[in-house]
Amino acid sequence: MLRRLYEWTLSLAATRNAERVLFGVSFAESSFFPIPPDVLLIPMVIAKPAKWVRIGVICTLASVLGAIAGYFIGMFLFDQVAEPILSFYGKLDSYDKIAAWYNSWGGWGVLFAAITPFPYKVLTIFSGATGLNFGIFLLVSVIGRSFRFFLIAWLLSRYGAPIRDFIEKYLGLLFTLFVVLLGGGFYLVKYVF
Repeated sequence: MLRRLYEWTLSLAATRNAERVLFGVSFAESSFFPIPPDVLLIPMVIAKPAKWVRIGVICTLASVLGAIAGYFIGMFLFDQVAEPILSFYGKLDSYDKIAAWYNSWGGWGVLFAAITPFPYKVLTIFSGATGLNFGIFLLVSVIGRSFRFFLIAWLLSRYGAPIRDFIEKYLGLLFTLFVVLLGGGFYLVKYVF
């Protein structure tokens, strides 16, 4: 079923309403939809490389708006909506264990999820449910989502279809490495220097 949903989402990139669909998928993915917007972003930029900035803006804006929706789902609808979604992704059991820690360090988690293929919606909902500072949540969401989608769009516009295979194969690893290095740098500054 998930594979059919993935293929259906990919087929929408070829429609004349592709930008609207990209907006919808980007919004939904940040709060409940399981397919990442990259599935549409990649073929859209390859088809029209000159529009990479426009496509990046659409994807980022919709994703951040969806993240805000996910935050409010967690804040106001945890029992009715968020709990089943977190259960679906297998994250409900860890809720009590990490809620307090998350309010201190959750911004890093949101940044990590915003950049990597980690299910971003889990942390948008979790952020609202635990009461993570909304300003921090919004800031790291904008930074992380902008970085991810604009980098992918730029790489595809610059290098074309061959980069698609590289991105699909190594993007998660590269972004994870980047976040680890960035976090390690802040750790060193705070505790070593």
